[in-house]
Amino acid sequence: MRFICKVVFFMLLGSMVAFAKPTIYILATGGTIAGSGSGVLDSSYTSGTVTVDKLIAAVPEINKIATIKGEQISNIGSQEMNNEVWLKLAKRVNELLNSGKADGIVITHGTDTMEETAYFLDLVVKSDKPVVMVGAMRNSGSLSADGPLNLFNAVNVAMSKDSVGKGVVVTMNDEIHAAREVTKTNTTGVDTFKSPNAGKIGTVFYGNVKYYMTPARKHTTKSAFDIEKIKELPRVDIIFSHSNDNPDFINLAVANGAKGIVNAGMGNGNPFPSALEALGEAVKKGVVVVRDSRVGSGETTMNGEVDDTKYGFLTSDNLNVQKARVLLMLALATTNDKAKIQEFFLTH
Repeated sequence: MRFICKVVFFMLLGSMVAFAKPTIYILATGGTIAGSGSGVLDSSYTSGTVTVDKLIAAVPEINKIATIKGEQISNIGSQEMNNEVWLKLAKRVNELLNSGKADGIVITHGTDTMEETAYFLDLVVKSDKPVVMVGAMRNSGSLSADGPLNLFNAVNVAMSKDSVGKGVVVTMNDEIHAAREVTKTNTTGVDTFKSPNAGKIGTVFYGNVKYYMTPARKHTTKSAFDIEKIKELPRVDIIFSHSNDNPDFINLAVANGAKGIVNAGMGNGNPFPSALEALGEAVKKGVVVVRDSRVGSGETTMNGEVDDTKYGFLTSDNLNVQKARVLLMLALATTNDKAKIQEFFLTH
């Protein structure tokens, strides 16, 4: 009888462990997913008006599958995203994941700069546990608001054992994208997030998570960057190239203290002649210049039409300009060795 009781006890204990819900923290930063407007058919709205508690309450289904805890990191439109929020967010994510308080993190965020925040976190989070960025293209009061289902899917992605080791991902419109690859491609469409160079890495359909690819570049625990050693991020400016261009904005960036410049060049990262010479002069003054392309996909190759060796330029591999800026800021906060910085672009 005693033996039978022990067997039953351990069976019940095993069942409790098997059905123990994971703890998922939702860190809210604002954005359209936390926005509200005047009516269901009114396209005007204000970002960052709904608190994290209300976001969670709007999707009661997530409480059935996970222990949900919410924190308000900021409540802004992501066009207002800044270095201070980035540093605060990154340090909190690391604290929650490495202390064992969280099994996964979901970050609600505006879509305008979601790809930049995702890539920043991908480079500085020191955990293999899932970190999932999510947002919405339609505010909470809009007809067919996409936020609730996106949030439900994001929690499921954060719970999935298959998300472990994938780095930071963006979950929107039933798709899962790697932080390094994803970009916003449409101003208003719900299918705005795409990965032009690599494609999505998975899907999530009403909580059913499937992965098809794994990010190959260094991220999270294998990344070279340590956020605990970074107190501030240096100024890096993006200069957009065009026909009949001039060097004025390059010279102004240098005069105002830019430590780095990412040039969104034409085609394969080609600047206008006078801009090319100004970028070369910037390098002589100690500014790190990275050639990139305004095209939006494809690799910016070394020593093509531009003699990068002569001018002292670096190239961005296939990062878009906004992500090249993120990487260059972290690189400059870590080292002044240009060869090492170029290596970061080829490995991260």
